[in-house]
Amino acid sequence: MAEGRDRIPAFPGSGKTIVLPRLGAPTADTHAHLDMLADPAGALARAARAGVTMVCTIVDLTEEPEVTFDGLAGWLTEAEEVLGASEGGTVGAEDLPGLTPPDVRLILGVHPHNASHYDGAAHESLRAAALAQYSAPVVGLGELGLDFHYDHSPRDVQGDAFRRQLSLAHELGLPVTVHLRAAHDEGLAILRECGVPTAGCIIHCFTEGPETAERFLALSEAVYISVAGPVTFAKAQQIRDALGVVPIDRLLLETDSPFLAPAPYRGEPNEPAFTVLNAARVAEVLGLEPSTVAARCLDNALRVFGASAETRP
Repeated sequence: MAEGRDRIPAFPGSGKTIVLPRLGAPTADTHAHLDMLADPAGALARAARAGVTMVCTIVDLTEEPEVTFDGLAGWLTEAEEVLGASEGGTVGAEDLPGLTPPDVRLILGVHPHNASHYDGAAHESLRAAALAQYSAPVVGLGELGLDFHYDHSPRDVQGDAFRRQLSLAHELGLPVTVHLRAAHDEGLAILRECGVPTAGCIIHCFTEGPETAERFLALSEAVYISVAGPVTFAKAQQIRDALGVVPIDRLLLETDSPFLAPAPYRGEPNEPAFTVLNAARVAEVLGLEPSTVAARCLDNALRVFGASAETRP
């Protein structure tokens, strides 16, 4: 369905290139870890060339948040310089509003792996950080939730951190990005107990089937399902089946980069430009034009992550 493909230099130092579909419309990566990328500036430039015009990056306050807080402005400046110096290979300039670095927005929180560090002081630090001014706006809390696969923090401690961050999201009027692994029933119960923030609740990197998707969507119209690279994996048919029950206005795209690169680059470092591969696969599954999926998912991202705590009513 995609109208042509583009070759974009990638994987710094490897000499490799990536070949990406042209979607015909810009889109958004609603979950990346720019601070974990080998070359954040280069990744942002490649994202722009691929048609990714918005990137939400996760900042865990227990994992050197200053890397992003202090580095983002420089990454964006360098990306702009790279784009200005590049020639050709861009994704249909006529389809994009302008070849500039993506609009980067911040999502702050404490991952369930680090829940043991989420004490009263961390809670107040998160509140202060959510209201602070950085080189990009803070538009959500996350990623928060439960991870019973690795159990890096005790399960009861994870649950407490999840509840407290949800409470803060209600207080600040911010959406939440929720990480659930081997804990979907427990996560669903906590969301029912605490309530879904009216600003939004993103079930990030969804890897379950349609029945689980329906259970989360039934919680509230503010719940969104976000799909990442696994939607392209050969043995992940359950995710593609789940797409059939997700309304297009409650669907988001993400990379979770540098993790979970989509086919055919599985095993390589992931990056925001690869959002277009996820979008193209979703479009194929749903029988829609790639431009429709790209544009609708960007609209959804702007609806959820369009305002900071300071500007929300």
